Amino acid sequence: MAEDLNITTSTDKTEQYTTLVPQIAALLDGETDLVANLANISAALKEQFKWFWVGFYMVKNEELVLGPFQGPVACTRIKLGKGVCGAAWEQAKTLVVPDVEEFPGHIACSSLSRSEIVVPVFQNNIVVGVLDVDSELLDQFDETDALFLEQIVKLIKF
Repeated sequence: MAEDLNITTSTDKTEQYTTLVPQIAALLDGETDLVANLANISAALKEQFKWFWVGFYMVKNEELVLGPFQGPVACTRIKLGKGVCGAAWEQAKTLVVPDVEEFPGHIACSSLSRSEIVVPVFQNNIVVGVLDVDSELLDQFDETDALFLEQIVKLIKF
């Protein structure tokens, strides 16, 4: 349950994820509603890391459509190959962007976003959505984030 989430105060990113991943798995265990699970993943990540924006976009009718998220209002629809989310969907791989201003075609849903990581969500080896995380800090994300966020999206059941 969310009220039982154990937020660690450690500054070690690996330790934060190591503590959080099993808690997310427990939140999802036995819950079959996709929206509820995506909402809880977004909330748990936002609570632990205090990132600017955390949420999901799901593939619907040939575009990404905004799903459950935590943070300020966001872009509602993103086309294949557009922005970081659309590029991660098209390439079917995690993209880490240290400075969004330097990413060709970046979609600025908020001018406060400075760095971003986008992780594809797969079902039967097909990208069905993306986990999008934005930070107000430059160079916030790295391979540690990619590794653990990829583990987290693999917990999602359809």
